[in-house]
Amino acid sequence: MNARTRGRVLGWVVTLLTVAGAAFVLLPYFWMISSSFKTQDAIFRLPLEWMPRAPRWQNYPAALGRFPFGTYFFNSTVMALAVMAGNLFFGSLAAYGLAKFRFPLRELCFRAMLSTLMLPLEILLVPTFLVVRQLGLLDSYGGLIIPLAVDAFGIFLMRQYITDLPDSLIEAARLDGCTEFGIYWRIVLPNCRPALAALAVLSFRENWDQFLWPLVIISKEALKTFPLGLAQFEGFHSASYHEMMAAAAVGMIPMILLFLLFQRAFVRGLTLTGLKE
Repeated sequence: MNARTRGRVLGWVVTLLTVAGAAFVLLPYFWMISSSFKTQDAIFRLPLEWMPRAPRWQNYPAALGRFPFGTYFFNSTVMALAVMAGNLFFGSLAAYGLAKFRFPLRELCFRAMLSTLMLPLEILLVPTFLVVRQLGLLDSYGGLIIPLAVDAFGIFLMRQYITDLPDSLIEAARLDGCTEFGIYWRIVLPNCRPALAALAVLSFRENWDQFLWPLVIISKEALKTFPLGLAQFEGFHSASYHEMMAAAAVGMIPMILLFLLFQRAFVRGLTLTGLKE
């Protein structure tokens, strides 16, 4: 086998592995959408029925009418957008300071922030809950948003990108009389659009799916988020999985739209910062 043939065979193998990996990743989503058009019994019937013979479109209005999903959608949207805005602003501001300013213990501060990424949410849950309760923010948008508005991962991602911005650009702005915040707002942020887009998509996705924190601090029906609404389909003795799948499929739409909107900037931002999820 000559080098050209080996290269062609290797290309086919890589292509097949890529297609197999993509199919493996997409299989749960396909199963969710397929199940949303079935009856409850058909979901668990053997042999598996991958495509329903008679799609039940009525599962969608039935699922969305079972609970006040309009309210849940609104609450999740408010929470995800507010946390995303907080992460973009505070994350990029802290990253600018850590990347472009020289001050004592700078590296120690950065490493201390990075170390918080090693702590799972379950460890921080109780102390964060006690602080939020002391501040009187239980059952409120403030309690949902403020504890999540600054994230060490966002600071890390933005610092990786801002570090590569030329110092001469910032020095030129200082010589022109621009203030430090003006440099951040007018020079740094416009040059960080790919990283900001990547952070926006990751932050929105994480908080749109946020389940544990809203479950702990929210008890009012009017403040429940979309994941809490989905959980209500599962009762003590039974669960309506076909309607749960239909509601979950609808819940994917905001994330798909956001990804399509920022797709190019998202991929470019992850590439330039050297991060992959």
